[in-house]
Amino acid sequence: MNIEAVREYCLSKKEVSESFPFDEVTLVFKVLDKMFALLNLDEEASINLKCDPQKALDLRERYPSVLPGYHMNKKYWNTVLLDGSLSDDLLTSLIDHSYHEVLKKLPLKKQQQLSKE
Repeated sequence: MNIEAVREYCLSKKEVSESFPFDEVTLVFKVLDKMFALLNLDEEASINLKCDPQKALDLRERYPSVLPGYHMNKKYWNTVLLDGSLSDDLLTSLIDHSYHEVLKKLPLKKQQQLSKE
């Protein structure tokens, strides 16, 4: 997936917004004001995604393009290089996983709000 395809996929999720809160090269995607993806638009495109800690370790062992989260809590975040080495299906499943990891940590009221839509 290229950067634009990743962006469009993230925005297709319910209650997602995008912004540049840090700098002009890091596009942040939030679900109900909680970050689930940080897309690096620099020359070496990558995306930081939240992940279950054990799954994060497994992914890093299996795929050279999955690294500990850059500038993030490395226990819960991975940096995925968008170098074409991962299939689109795997990349979308990692984005989905990140989105759901953030959702399950939201207050119940917000989770219910999202499920009604």
